[in-house]
Amino acid sequence: MESIGIICEYNPFHNGHIYHINKIKEMFPDSPIILVMSGNYTQRGDVSIIDKWTKTDIALNYVDLVIELPFVFSVASADIFAYGAVKILKNLNIDHIVFGTENLNENDLVIIAKKEKTKKFDKLVKKYLDEGMNYPTSLSKAVYDLTKIKVDSPNDLLGLSYIKEIINTKINPITIKRTNNFHSKNLDNEISSATAIRTALKEGKNIKKYVPKETYNNIKTLHFNEDYFPFLKYKIISEINELDKYVNVDEGIENRIKKYIYEANSLENLITKIKTKRYTYNKLNRMFTYILCGFTKKENIKNLEYIRVLGFNQKGRNYLKSIKGKTNIPIITKYSHKYKMLDIEMKTSYIYYINEKDKVDLTLMEYKHKPIIK
Repeated sequence: MESIGIICEYNPFHNGHIYHINKIKEMFPDSPIILVMSGNYTQRGDVSIIDKWTKTDIALNYVDLVIELPFVFSVASADIFAYGAVKILKNLNIDHIVFGTENLNENDLVIIAKKEKTKKFDKLVKKYLDEGMNYPTSLSKAVYDLTKIKVDSPNDLLGLSYIKEIINTKINPITIKRTNNFHSKNLDNEISSATAIRTALKEGKNIKKYVPKETYNNIKTLHFNEDYFPFLKYKIISEINELDKYVNVDEGIENRIKKYIYEANSLENLITKIKTKRYTYNKLNRMFTYILCGFTKKENIKNLEYIRVLGFNQKGRNYLKSIKGKTNIPIITKYSHKYKMLDIEMKTSYIYYINEKDKVDLTLMEYKHKPIIK
């Protein structure tokens, strides 16, 4: 039986995700669907509005197995994010990876991915970087120069990163065109973007129409980046001369942080003040998440140490049994100090729950919680 992999954040899980999963089930009716899911922090540098255990519980109403994408990969640039997620799927012997795109299909992405492996491409990217452009823009311009294909939307760029990781493997890529604008902040129809839903939740709007009941019933305790700004500001000021030890604090950006941190009154305000053409909003957002979580360059592990199961149903359990002994990376279901990457997960989870003083049990879940079984 063929197995299907999805790489996701589910921030939060909404009707568009159900559409995506249903399309997969139409193509592969009896196949197990395996998620590699970001935990409490996401690729844009945001905290997940719903915690990872709740997200797992929600997702298991629709899929069969949920695997955690560790913090070191989940809060990273597209290429690093894709590297970690696809490496997990490779080790789980997945046959197909299915992902959403805005404009491109798998054939376009394969053409681009092959061009990216050339010296000419590297030279073009460097040329645009030297002109002061940020990396995503430099990449897009270099791709267009070589292929005349435009790749400038977030999901297309992420899809390209997936393709680069699965070329020359047995994993087959399948794209599903998104039905909405990734960046849209408007609740346009029953399938709206996660960005629009998060914005609506911040503004106190009702999102019942745009999410399944499992998500709607779990929006009582929500997490937003701005909730953590006082802690971030304290950390920056208390370590004002040591900021360059943190991941992504490079090229003198710490001097701009020092210049504006005292007058900044919110995370949004701080990012707006220090943003440059070279530093995208998302890169800065990730950088501040690294500082908040104390994630240093010395801790920035590159190799996947384990595959951590967050939850499964019976089909997911059967799939795990079918690959037992066939993976090169250990599959774990409980916390262990054996893995440095897992210690980072513990630390970042403590910080994630820092505002929930009456829910100490949540901070203990990281090493006490067993996989959710449905």
